[in-house]
Amino acid sequence: MPSQRTEVDLVVFPRWIVPIEPEHVVHADHALVVDRGRIVDLLPADFARQAYAARETLSLASHAIMPGLVNIHTHAAMSLLRGIADDLALMEWLQQHVWPAEAAHVGAAFCEDGVRLAAAEMIRGGTTCFNDMYFFPESTAKVASESGLRATVGLIVFDFPTAWAQNADEYIHKGLEVHDRLRNDPLVRTAFAPHAPYTVSDAPLRHVRELADELSLPIHMHLHETHAEIEGSLEAHRQRPWQRLREVGLLGENLIAVHMTHLVDEEIAEAAQLGVHIAHCPESNLKLASGFCPVAKLLAAGANVAIGTDGAASNNDLDLFGELRTAALLAKGVSGDPRALPAAAALRMATLGGARALALESEIGTLAKGKSADFIAVDLSAPNTQPVYDVISQLAYAVNSRQVSEVFVAGRALLRAGKLQTVDESAALARAAQWGQEIRP
Repeated sequence: MPSQRTEVDLVVFPRWIVPIEPEHVVHADHALVVDRGRIVDLLPADFARQAYAARETLSLASHAIMPGLVNIHTHAAMSLLRGIADDLALMEWLQQHVWPAEAAHVGAAFCEDGVRLAAAEMIRGGTTCFNDMYFFPESTAKVASESGLRATVGLIVFDFPTAWAQNADEYIHKGLEVHDRLRNDPLVRTAFAPHAPYTVSDAPLRHVRELADELSLPIHMHLHETHAEIEGSLEAHRQRPWQRLREVGLLGENLIAVHMTHLVDEEIAEAAQLGVHIAHCPESNLKLASGFCPVAKLLAAGANVAIGTDGAASNNDLDLFGELRTAALLAKGVSGDPRALPAAAALRMATLGGARALALESEIGTLAKGKSADFIAVDLSAPNTQPVYDVISQLAYAVNSRQVSEVFVAGRALLRAGKLQTVDESAALARAAQWGQEIRP
């Protein structure tokens, strides 16, 4: 008598499975088994057919499945400011264009509509988790939850007034209220998000440090983005921003330091030693001519580096496959070493690297038994990904985001056969067009 098969929700039969860990491993003719939102098995396809009775079967003969991408740094609502001011230096871009536009238009409705547009783009591109920093984080959380995306929303802090708060104390107070409301959300978490060393003074930074320790929250902050930032800090504080953050106690394992394009060797070594996570946003840095993050040196020192797109106003897209390709190529060019950031390492940075930065590595970032079923399927049958000699190289260097056909978060389908399941794309586009007419310079 044959043994009874175990009933499960879903069994996926792709051509290849790329689990990310162990590195360089690709499973051919295997199956991924999902039940109650979690991965319960990864095994040869023939064995899966014998062992499991699936309520749903998904056959993907030309696809690779892999963990969902983790976008470690976004300003999702700024998708509504895409292209508003291009080809400018950072401070001119911020002070003369972005901040005035935000002052005139940003509110809860702007943020909901902007995040909904971003959610459609990110899901279509294979992103299943994003780490955001923007005003009205409650709006970002609402849309992320509705769309089924996993998110960490930033509790933003500035010294100066904006549409969301008037001073640092109010930012922190309102942020704590958002954190309390999201405490039991299964997919949406929070992080403190002091904007940058040049926009937040020492006292609020120390307060953030105390609260982050008390609540076990990450801290998400722009740092060492431009040479001008460092020169300004030397003039105002007689020390580099990194030194200043060390003195106020922000450097540590729960800091996600965004950009980090201007570092000396001692800072690289200390980042690795202290466990600071690096959010590398190569395309935004290139477009704003901010500088080059020394990725090869950081990795060699042992630092965790993850990949982010930044906002669509400075990128100008949220395509993480494109971003990881740029990261790999830029690391080679900057270091002069074609081995500086290999394909497998770039994929790892865009998945497990981001998960580790958010303290989510036990849930996401790899395909393994017991983890949440956050995965994507990428169709490699297109001309630009044929023939397939090396699946990992194709995913890192040849794939474009339009080849993502399936996206699942916690076992829930967000994209099926290229069709969005949880976001009304037509409505999101219509609202974006209305905002465009209102904001147009």
